[in-house]
Amino acid sequence: MSRHIDESAAIVAFGALAQETRLRVFRVLIAAHPEGIPAGQVAASVGVPHNTMSTHLATLTRAGLTRSQKRGRTIFYQADLEGFRALVGFLTSDCCGGRPDICAPILMPVLSACDCTPEEVSP
Repeated sequence: MSRHIDESAAIVAFGALAQETRLRVFRVLIAAHPEGIPAGQVAASVGVPHNTMSTHLATLTRAGLTRSQKRGRTIFYQADLEGFRALVGFLTSDCCGGRPDICAPILMPVLSACDCTPEEVSP
């Protein structure tokens, strides 16, 4: 199911990513998708204390860019691809006056930078 965001939600998401540690965390979680990783491992990978990491993860979650799942006694964090897709969709919704021939050169580098198979996306 596709999710749409408005300008206010986009500003919150961009604000969350506009901080160095949170941007690094988001990139770590994207790389670990879809399995996700424990909060402690995220903290270790970006070199910040666990209590500080909790604050960063909470900010990213409120922004709709991450989600958590408890597995046993451990909380795993994942990138929320629907939230990320919605943010990219917000940026490109009015792309080049709705002309895909003009938008394609903007979006193709994004797709080619991913060394992965695209997930099935529902319209």
